[in-house]
Amino acid sequence: MNGQKHQSDARILSRRTLVRDHQALVALLAPGMHVLDAGCGVGAIAAGIAAAVGPEGRVVGIDRDLGMIRIAQTQASAVLRFEVSDIIDAPYIGQFDIVTAARTLQWIAEPARAVTAMVRAAKPGGWVVVLDYNHAANSWMPVPPPEFTVFYQAFLAWRASHGWDNQMADHLPDLFRSAGLLDVTVSDQSEVARPEDPDFGETTLIWEEVIEKVGARMAESGFIQAAQLEAASRVYRQWRQSELRCQTLQLKAVIGRVAPADSSPRG
Repeated sequence: MNGQKHQSDARILSRRTLVRDHQALVALLAPGMHVLDAGCGVGAIAAGIAAAVGPEGRVVGIDRDLGMIRIAQTQASAVLRFEVSDIIDAPYIGQFDIVTAARTLQWIAEPARAVTAMVRAAKPGGWVVVLDYNHAANSWMPVPPPEFTVFYQAFLAWRASHGWDNQMADHLPDLFRSAGLLDVTVSDQSEVARPEDPDFGETTLIWEEVIEKVGARMAESGFIQAAQLEAASRVYRQWRQSELRCQTLQLKAVIGRVAPADSSPRG
């Protein structure tokens, strides 16, 4: 079933911001930079990147979903433009100071090809920055009710059937090194939500939205029954509003530097 393309939920993507949801990238951005945002979705993070690089910079957001790009284009400007493109097939060669992908490679069955394309798009000496999940390590306190656990295990199995890596975050460093990136660093960017957090309700809502967005496709593929989906949504909603005390989504940022144009020693 490899080759299946996932369609993301615009509601989830539109809530994200550069500063809150891609912190590792923030530290690298500077005025005047050229940045490629691969898998930009509705452009929420790309818009923040454009503000950071300023009027002398350039930001290109690409996504293979035409519907997402149509939404993103409402934010286009002289600095920021959007294009329909899959990062694997993107035509860019050596054009960007930073090439980034946030929560994108988890939906690509050939992540090594994606990383290679990102390296190709970056300038010599530039940076590749990828932020992604390890879904197999996500956790909740207390333990979720069995109805949600049934859904979540089916979700992981459904993803795996399409060749999507449930442990993408932990496999990124090796992918970076195999692609020739230097100075590879990893930082924990896990999303931890507790009831006292102002965005707790919004953050934990994500699984209701995932059930709604992909549940039917999972059922069509035989990974879960419709009645189980209904029960998972209903029970999870009640549980997160009354009993959930902590949700931890395992997220890591991996940064690597592209080799300079002339990295050979001089005689």
